[in-house]
Amino acid sequence: MDDARSPDPFVSGPLTREAARAHLERGDALLGSGDYDRAAVHFNRVIGFDDPEITAAGLLGLGEARYRMDDEDGALASWTAVTQLTETPSTYPAWRNVAAARVRQGDLTGAIAAYREADRRAPAADKQEIANRLGWLSKETGDTGASRRYFSRGRGDGPLIPMATVILAVTVIVSLTVELSTQGDALRQFLWLDKLGVAAGEYWRLWTVTLVHGDLLHLLFNMYALFLAGPVVERWYGSIRFVVFYLLCAAAGSVASFVFSDAAYSVGASGAIFGLFGILLAAGRVHHPVDRASRGLVQQLGVLIAINLVFGFASAGTIDNAAHLGGLAAGLWLGACLRPTRVATLASGWTIPGRASATAGGTASPVTPVVNPTPSGTARLIMPFVLAVVVVVIVVGLAFGTAVHQNELHRSNAASVYSVPKTT
Repeated sequence: MDDARSPDPFVSGPLTREAARAHLERGDALLGSGDYDRAAVHFNRVIGFDDPEITAAGLLGLGEARYRMDDEDGALASWTAVTQLTETPSTYPAWRNVAAARVRQGDLTGAIAAYREADRRAPAADKQEIANRLGWLSKETGDTGASRRYFSRGRGDGPLIPMATVILAVTVIVSLTVELSTQGDALRQFLWLDKLGVAAGEYWRLWTVTLVHGDLLHLLFNMYALFLAGPVVERWYGSIRFVVFYLLCAAAGSVASFVFSDAAYSVGASGAIFGLFGILLAAGRVHHPVDRASRGLVQQLGVLIAINLVFGFASAGTIDNAAHLGGLAAGLWLGACLRPTRVATLASGWTIPGRASATAGGTASPVTPVVNPTPSGTARLIMPFVLAVVVVVIVVGLAFGTAVHQNELHRSNAASVYSVPKTT
């Protein structure tokens, strides 16, 4: 018999939200006590509720009850049904359970596909475990290349060559080539931020400006800053996001210079680097990443940024502070809005009430709450929205700057109008 205080699963009719949640709680309790038949009845009662989150939770629990009763096919059907609903906190553990069920059935290809779906939604704490599972499955299916990559990720190795190192190396090589080559002046003019060139549609200059510098000392300072900040951003957000952030901050700094600077040309990567500083400063203050290795740098960033800006404003116009501020603004926006995904944060250290998550064996545990649950469909749109805002601001800035420079496009000799190049 059910507890007198629990809802009766055999009473038909519409459920209130409170009653539906009470059924889920009762089902969890019965799973924990080993009464799988009655747990299944409670979970089944909420399936079809008009809130997808509750229906998904019911299907997830029903699958667990069926699995404990050795109904493997029924369990897989329930978990698969969860994955076909809109995104809910139950979607991630359902994909893990589907993957584990397919392994037991010998469908390794299907298991790989399911674990990849789980990996897309997994909290940072689970990603290494899933990567190791994908490594073993890839090895079993003969894909040794994928197996090595997954095992490397499972060890936390990251890419063989970090993208921060790649960008630093490319910048140094190009900058030294410009400084030392007999064709350096022509290459510099092709790469630097030529304001009239951008107004005429040469948009590649928004990024290639980061590859050339005013002199070797300028290059040294910028690359040292990139050496400090780049690996931390990559460690917090991963290589792909790091590259995206670097390119967006570089473009934001270039557009700010394009709109607000009175110099004809600018050189340097400081706009992008200030963007990385902004990401670390904002993410460190808002999301509190648990990363002892970078704590000292992050704590000093505010002072470091302020000193550089003051120095820029006091430089008698030789430093392009507009680029610094543009990159910094983009970085602050990105860091404040986007939580680091590759390191634990202060918020992820707390458990919250919720549905069961997956255990190491791949099945749901009725007593373990979700830590860092899978975001809802709306929450998953945050990153595209945040990136889109930066892109829109860049496009608007380009349009405004182009209008400002239209008159100059008709002058035959731009060099007679503007000052010498500024460094960023």
